[in-house]
Amino acid sequence: MAHVQANAAHGIRRALDALLGGRPALRLECRDALDDGTPVAVRLDLRATPAGPRLRVDFAGTGDAHDGSFNAPRAVVRAALMYVLRCLVPHDIPLNDGCLAPVELVVPGGSLLNPAPPAAVVAGNVETSQCVVDALLAAFGAQAGSQGTMNNLSFGNERHQYYETICGGTGAGPGFDGASAVHGHMTNSRITDPEVLEARYPVRVERFAVRQGSGGAGKHRGGCGAVRELHFLEPMTVSILSNRRAVAPAGLAGGSDGRCGANSLIRASGNQEGLDGCAQVEVEAGDRILIETPGGGGYGAAE
Repeated sequence: MAHVQANAAHGIRRALDALLGGRPALRLECRDALDDGTPVAVRLDLRATPAGPRLRVDFAGTGDAHDGSFNAPRAVVRAALMYVLRCLVPHDIPLNDGCLAPVELVVPGGSLLNPAPPAAVVAGNVETSQCVVDALLAAFGAQAGSQGTMNNLSFGNERHQYYETICGGTGAGPGFDGASAVHGHMTNSRITDPEVLEARYPVRVERFAVRQGSGGAGKHRGGCGAVRELHFLEPMTVSILSNRRAVAPAGLAGGSDGRCGANSLIRASGNQEGLDGCAQVEVEAGDRILIETPGGGGYGAAE
């Protein structure tokens, strides 16, 4: 185990050393925000030392904890940082705590990313974590913003309960386009097959497709989001917990932003109502929910 951790630390140091490029020190930063305007700010201070490069990751400038559920425990921030550092290593290493050996993490107490009990944190793991990863990758110059949300959709009644997360676009980066209609970063899940969903629940999948044109333009284009439309066959309570409906996934190095997501309720009568990023509605038989997920940001100025 000691060897596995030492090997991970060595891999991270090599990646940080390549980022320094022979300079004694380097400062990088990024500022992002949730849809409610709460800022997520990060500053990276990288310096060379006789023992190898050291990285200080400071989230000073991030907004205060608030009454909503988007607060994220410090453990979520730590996991997001470990994930990003692992992504910077160009060879295979097991994911383990050795990745953080050359790193100092600073998260201000009482902030959105280190709240005090009894702050609500249910959306911190599924939503705010995505914003943290986007900010870190942008600060490193590694990737434009991805969809930045898991698009958490749930519905149910006294007989049925169901929950899913919906894919979207990932950000482009130096030398690559973003991927379309995939679960990016920490979503790590696959959606239920439509045949299984329709066999077990009173719902019909009307549409599940790539949301063409939603990726940001650039030398490398951001991936496109998805369109998912569900038709309910009996009354249900439907909830959506999502982000990036107001603040777009950011482009990087001159690339354009991806398109924001959108949530809609289409009544059986044909009337369509826009829904907030976080909403709960009662639907009747014949009503439909339409979720359009965000696209990823583009990288580099279009040629």
